[in-house]
Amino acid sequence: MIELANVTKTFNADKHNQFTAVDDVSLTIEAGRLTILKGPSGSGKTTLMALIGCMARPSSGRIRLHGISTSFFSDADSGSALDITSLPERFLTEIRRTTFGFIFQQFNLVKGISALENIMLPAYPTGESQAAFRQRALELMELFSVSRHAASPVEWLSGGELQRVAIARALINNPTIIIADEPTAHLDSKLSREFMEMVGTLKARGKTILIASHDPLVYDSELAETVVGMRDGRITGITGAA
Repeated sequence: MIELANVTKTFNADKHNQFTAVDDVSLTIEAGRLTILKGPSGSGKTTLMALIGCMARPSSGRIRLHGISTSFFSDADSGSALDITSLPERFLTEIRRTTFGFIFQQFNLVKGISALENIMLPAYPTGESQAAFRQRALELMELFSVSRHAASPVEWLSGGELQRVAIARALINNPTIIIADEPTAHLDSKLSREFMEMVGTLKARGKTILIASHDPLVYDSELAETVVGMRDGRITGITGAA
């Protein structure tokens, strides 16, 4: 579970171009559920996900993660949530690597290397044997039906294939939480529906999934359990919450 209490993110504070991207947001994201952040461009969805995913720090408010275990914290041992708001960067780096899997709008795959190598990249810093995470990468490629492209440079792949490789890369470290920012923005309707089918596969594996999207194929999907409306950095409504 993820808890946000009165979270605000302001850029260029106390300057003439000060801008508040996230404004006093309090929200609970339940474990094992698919939560959609719905809203127009500029509504604060991406910034809010960056805060949750330890890629940015809030200007004020608190963010707490339940049910995670790191080298410096064990939820099971402490019986309490981990407050990530003020953690040193070295701890945030570990949380990003072990707890979250990220699917970016532009995919952010590295050109010039193979699809398999792209999937393996996030696992190298973990210290795990290369043979072990290479095998896991191959299994993920099989799961998402892109095994035949293991040796292909990613620039040879179609949009749908790139999306599948990006999802496999997000799963290589077996994260508990998947964060996807506008994952269908560059996909047609057919590929968008295929993406949501893959989201269903992740849900069945018990992943907590957070998606930011203004695509009706995403937020109107029967898989969406909680839809959080956003505008101007604030929550405008929540539907389907437990």
